[in-house]
Amino acid sequence: MRIISGQYKGRRITPPKKLPVRPTTDIAKEALFNILNNQFYFDEVSVLDLFSGTGSISYEFASRGTENITAVDEDFGCIKFINKTAEEFEMQICTIKSDVFKFLETANLQSTIIFADPPYAFSVDQFSKIPELVFKNKLLEDDGILIVEHAKQTDLSHLEYYSYSKNYGGSVFSFFEIGVDADE
Repeated sequence: MRIISGQYKGRRITPPKKLPVRPTTDIAKEALFNILNNQFYFDEVSVLDLFSGTGSISYEFASRGTENITAVDEDFGCIKFINKTAEEFEMQICTIKSDVFKFLETANLQSTIIFADPPYAFSVDQFSKIPELVFKNKLLEDDGILIVEHAKQTDLSHLEYYSYSKNYGGSVFSFFEIGVDADE
């Protein structure tokens, strides 16, 4: 895996093979950041990276100048790897080892961008809990966006706050925003 753009552009990151992850592909990641680059100044946003895995998304934000990044994952190996990599690159990434759903129930921070990359094997009910908890607990800033990565076989367009989706190969990014009604 590599960092696509910013201060650390082109740097390769090699996570241990034993981590229980499925990193976002470089092509999908590049497309996602092209979308976000047209909406946000990365040095002005705060990011919450849920199911952060290897930390690929967090590193991409940090490389582009984001200083307020929180990465949440329940796997100790993932958190340890993110901490090690962030220290090597001198990136400011705060890690939290927690079940993401428990974290969303109790968190009291607001972020501009919340990115969630749960296991593709999740049921639609499990996926739907992410936007439900994010919006119920007011974890997203008013002008912010929630992005949920999932397989193309999963349809989240019926969920409240759904805005639109972008498809990249076998991966889909569904975007959720405050003020968007699923029936629009």
